[in-house]
Amino acid sequence: MSLIVRDATPADLPAVLAIYNDAVANTTAIWNDNLVDLANRQAWFDLRATQGYPILVAENASGEVVGYSSFGDWRPFDGFRHTVEHSVYVRDDQRGQGIGPRLMTVLIERARACDKHVMVAAIESGNLASIRLHERLGFLTTGQMPQVGTKFGRWLDLTFMQLMLEQRP
Repeated sequence: MSLIVRDATPADLPAVLAIYNDAVANTTAIWNDNLVDLANRQAWFDLRATQGYPILVAENASGEVVGYSSFGDWRPFDGFRHTVEHSVYVRDDQRGQGIGPRLMTVLIERARACDKHVMVAAIESGNLASIRLHERLGFLTTGQMPQVGTKFGRWLDLTFMQLMLEQRP
C-alpha cells in the first residue's frame, strides 16, 4: 500500500472529523458520547498549532486521508512539560493495514524532536489491537484503572502505557 504520512492542513479536517466521529459513535477509543462539528476540529487544530504540536495524516495513493495522529500536553502543569499524551485513529475500513504503526513511528520522531521525554497512551483495556501496537513500538504498561469510564451502557477500564523517548538524567 502506497502511503504518505504528512502534516495535516485545514483542508484535511473534514476527513479527520469523519474518522473522529466514527470512533465516537462506534468504538470505545474515544470516551465521548456526542459527535462534534467541523468548528470543534478546527479549534483543536488551531490549539495544536499554537502549542507547536503536530497533527499528522496518512494519505493513501488516491489522496484520501485514512488516518491521523497527534499529541498534546499530558497534564497542564509545568512539571509535566516533557510528557505528552498521543492519539492515533485509522478510518474504519482501513484498519489492520499498517497505517497506525506508520503514523505512530513518525509521531514518536516528532516528539523526540520537540525534546519530549515520555509519551503516554491511555487505551481502553479491551482494545487489544491498540495495546499490541503500542507494545510493538516499545511502550510498556504502567497502570490499569478499572471502571473509570463509561460508554455504551457499560463500565470501561483504562490501560496506561508509556514510552521513554530518550534517556535524560
